[in-house]
Amino acid sequence: MNGSRNLPNTINIMERPGESKPWYQYKTNFLAEGTIQRGVRFKQQYADTLNRAEQQSLVCLNQSFILGILGVETGYGSNKGSFITRDALATLGFGYPRRAQYFQDELGALIAWSYKDGVPTNSIVGSYAGAVGYPQFMPSNVSKFGVDYDGNGHVDLRNSAVDAIGSIANYLAQHGWQRDQPIAFLARYTGNNPDSIIAKDLTQPVPYGSLKNLGISPLNPIVKIDDLDLVNIIQLEDNNGPIYYITYPNFQVITTYNRSRMYATALWLLGTEIVSR
Repeated sequence: MNGSRNLPNTINIMERPGESKPWYQYKTNFLAEGTIQRGVRFKQQYADTLNRAEQQSLVCLNQSFILGILGVETGYGSNKGSFITRDALATLGFGYPRRAQYFQDELGALIAWSYKDGVPTNSIVGSYAGAVGYPQFMPSNVSKFGVDYDGNGHVDLRNSAVDAIGSIANYLAQHGWQRDQPIAFLARYTGNNPDSIIAKDLTQPVPYGSLKNLGISPLNPIVKIDDLDLVNIIQLEDNNGPIYYITYPNFQVITTYNRSRMYATALWLLGTEIVSR
């Protein structure tokens, strides 16, 4: 830890309000044509690896979610962050009381990772909060879910897109991804009390039949949902007012990566668009 510097700007960023933008503004950050085109090029460049990740995953994870995460997190590696991870975690671990223990633990994980791989801690850079590499894994997740997918003997999420693809697939599979299950459907709401249907906790889905009786249904009449399917309802603010999604447990799995519902929706839509091209 010799030479570690205090980075007060990391605390300033942490103290900023969360996502205050409505959905119709938030989504433009990630669903722009330029981002989609970068994703298409990435898909073409790593087609064999993406296909392998799909086929080898025990849960048959669709590559669209890998592409969505990589696009939203780092623009397919174009913006992995410029903060020295050691310094960011030390600053937050000892200068940000609200989450000090979390960041101290991540600092410990970084040191262990650095020692194991023989990588100097001052050479690892990432986000202001200590996330690193293509997928922006926190250091503890590098050791838990990182995969040496290119077979060169070590996990390198900073420089190997192949390792990043395999590691994201492993992360989602280990967090409960359900094989051949939907993510979400746009919904129509005909009731007048949306608070009664909006999920407060995505880990507690309810039978669709109980929500249907309150005025929720798929926007596309072709979509059929069994009354016993366990789902949640989320609401986002679009240009012309609120929109609703019926979400399945796999949507909640995405929110373990980032708890924001807008984040999960954005990466789902981004990945789906890229795969369609």
